[in-house]
Amino acid sequence: MSALDGLAIPVLVLAPLLGAGWLLVADRVGTPPSPRVSRGLAVTAAVLAALAAGWTVWRRPELDLAWIESLGVRLDLAVDGISAPFVLLTGLMAVVATLVPYHSPLSDARLGEPGRRQPTEPLPVGTVVPGPRSLATYYACLLVVVGGSLLTFLTRDALIFFVAFELVLIPMWVLIARHGDATTRADRDGAAWRFLLFTATGSMLMLIGILALWSATGTTNLVRWAELAGSSMGHGTQVIVAVILLIGLGIKVPVWPLHTWLPWVHATAPTAGSVLLAAVLLKMGAYGMIRLVAAPLPDGLTTVAPALAGFAVTGILWAGLACLVEQDLKRLIAWASIGHLGFVVLGIAAGTETGLQAAIFGNMAHGLIAGLLFVLVGSLKHQWGGADLATSRAALREITPRLGFALILGMAAAMGLPGLAGFWGEWGALFAAWDPGPGRTVGWFRVFALAGALGAVLAAAYAVRVLREVWAGDRRSPAIRDARGVELGILTVLGVGIVALGVYPVALLDLTAPAVEGVIATLGAGR
Repeated sequence: MSALDGLAIPVLVLAPLLGAGWLLVADRVGTPPSPRVSRGLAVTAAVLAALAAGWTVWRRPELDLAWIESLGVRLDLAVDGISAPFVLLTGLMAVVATLVPYHSPLSDARLGEPGRRQPTEPLPVGTVVPGPRSLATYYACLLVVVGGSLLTFLTRDALIFFVAFELVLIPMWVLIARHGDATTRADRDGAAWRFLLFTATGSMLMLIGILALWSATGTTNLVRWAELAGSSMGHGTQVIVAVILLIGLGIKVPVWPLHTWLPWVHATAPTAGSVLLAAVLLKMGAYGMIRLVAAPLPDGLTTVAPALAGFAVTGILWAGLACLVEQDLKRLIAWASIGHLGFVVLGIAAGTETGLQAAIFGNMAHGLIAGLLFVLVGSLKHQWGGADLATSRAALREITPRLGFALILGMAAAMGLPGLAGFWGEWGALFAAWDPGPGRTVGWFRVFALAGALGAVLAAAYAVRVLREVWAGDRRSPAIRDARGVELGILTVLGVGIVALGVYPVALLDLTAPAVEGVIATLGAGR
């Protein structure tokens, strides 16, 4: 093993966490760093993490250190075909989130000042809203979210998994409460507390399930759990533990009807926070379903699979209908995320190799699509002074062709058009539902497949609605600036990723196939 191999995982985890620690201390001791310095350090840490992510996935080094010897808990970090795509996506989104321009949130006091611009009034072209004196804490929170997410995907110990999972909650709460783009502080606080209460409830249930598995197996090693495949637990116990874990993780995905926190939080979070929430944090819930339920509790998952698939499909339809009437553009993208993740959960519930492949692929595709759309909508909301679709705006195709093209690409991918990333995850999930794994009622799953296909039709309908309201038309005022510089670079990279995954899905499928085959073999559900 080369020196770079030995450094890859420590750099991957520690670069964002140490960068966050320095920013937090610097913001409170002496003179706080300028926004330029804070952003520069955050981007540097994110780039180091992204490079280390690529090296780790390529070379597959491992790190195994004793942590709590009396409990048998080890800091056992590595990647396999299942975690590798999540690690790469997190590294990319770390760079995106730290590069996204920061917009100062409005406050009640500022809104009430005489002559203060109303929240829905467009900003003049070139207007720059001044930021606070220091953004060190803001960028520190972004880096902690990144570091905690990477540790979640790397660890092979369930207790470390839980600790890393929880590490991201408080910084995300701070991002929403202090830096959200809602028009009033009350809205930001309400969204932040809703996020914290929902996710903390999910965490409590997840911990109960982990403790039950630990008690039954005598270990917290995720690899050992997959090898045992529930053999140390009776069928009834497996079902109970699977239900507890699926409810806890379902809150974090989120799965209908546990989804109600997400649209409000997304509509309130800052642009970078929405990017990380959609592209990374929600993926942790789906990843947990594979690691904590599908592999170690095969019988339990098989028993509850029809209910899980039913909730997933209901979420797809519910989100599609909501998108047809939602008036806030950012909230609409959040609703669309619920629908996309419904296909991910449907693939997991199907219990086949195709289903798991589709679930992982759908996660990656949604991360790129949601990242692009939230960067785009964040820019539009800032320049428009709001995101209400009922307010007449200048047509993007007339005044901002680069933003307009990005919107067309993002919405086309969101509706699952062939040749773009969104197609393969949705098609794979529907195919897996039509031919589910052993122990699942074929009739019910085929109904779910048909309902999911109807959800794809609804996605096309709301995508057309958004393009009609935002992109089409001949209105040329009020003018806003087009994408340029860093923002254009971000949209370009994400757009290329969406097209690349759509045109050449084999690259990702080949990466994940061996590990997925191992999970299916362990489940005894291979075809």
